[in-house]
Amino acid sequence: MDVFPERSRGLWRLTVLLLSVSSLPATTALLEGLYCGTEVCYDVLGVSREASKAEIARAYRQLARRYHPDRYRPEEPGDEETAHKKFLLIATAYETLKDEDTRRDYDYMLDHPEEYYQHYYAYYRRRLAPKVDVRIVILVTICAISAVQYVSWCSSYNKAINYLVTVPKYRIQATEIAKQQGLLNRTKEKGKNRRSKEEIREQEEEVIRDIIKNKIDIKGSYQKPSLSDILLCQMVLFPYYLASYVAWYVCWVYRFIVCREEYGEEEKLYLIRRYMKLSQPQFDSLEENTKQTFLEKQLWVKDNYEVYRKEREEEMKAKLATDPKMKRYRRWMKNEGPGRLTFADD
Repeated sequence: MDVFPERSRGLWRLTVLLLSVSSLPATTALLEGLYCGTEVCYDVLGVSREASKAEIARAYRQLARRYHPDRYRPEEPGDEETAHKKFLLIATAYETLKDEDTRRDYDYMLDHPEEYYQHYYAYYRRRLAPKVDVRIVILVTICAISAVQYVSWCSSYNKAINYLVTVPKYRIQATEIAKQQGLLNRTKEKGKNRRSKEEIREQEEEVIRDIIKNKIDIKGSYQKPSLSDILLCQMVLFPYYLASYVAWYVCWVYRFIVCREEYGEEEKLYLIRRYMKLSQPQFDSLEENTKQTFLEKQLWVKDNYEVYRKEREEEMKAKLATDPKMKRYRRWMKNEGPGRLTFADD
């Protein structure tokens, strides 16, 4: 007696399941917001999926002339907005089908309607991707930075030379060198070749300027600009620099750690410079007597350098303690201070 109720109960469940499945929306390839929306781009242009580029372009031009806002003549008041939407849809369909890659993605969407997320990713990847190759943008940016960098260095170097030309010490030395080389010997000029005093003075200034340029080695931010120091060249030569450093480091480890060789003068100066935390240009700007003093004190040994550093710190403290300027500064800090309000009688 209980068999029929159980069978009817099972049929009822099956009926509910079938009704639920039939009520689900059918899988469709036409997604709102992608390409032509809920319409097929081929149908919008009136062409088949096998149509060539020429056929697609011909159909687009015919429909564009027909629905263009400047040419369309509405028959009823509401037709203008409809024609405008139709024209935008036609333009979207043409933009989708004229490009081979976009058309390939669109055809794949029509053939595989179940891959929703893949279609959204492919659509927005092409829509939001930059039109220009990123590598070209990076290269142009690096070139622009390098050009600005080189021009700035040239300007700083010229400013330094212009200042040194006005310093009597360097000007006198350059004048003596120019006289020894016979560059300032004035010969008597007659006739049309005779120059004015201003022209002679300008030539002498140019000679002195060239001698100062060639004789003085400026370090730091005002040094003579070099193309090898700009960003572009540094990036191009980076693999070479890296390989050179690795080879140098391996050689250093093998010679002085594995084989325990004696340090040469160059290696000793390198260790001293590293302990002092100076760059190569800064260390090169030191006097030869100073470097020789470092070698005599054996500062390449870490313990000797620590003793030397502490001695220098004590000397600096003693010098500051006896310096009149520092005494006045300490007196001012004690009596007035940076945060004290004072009123001057005008």
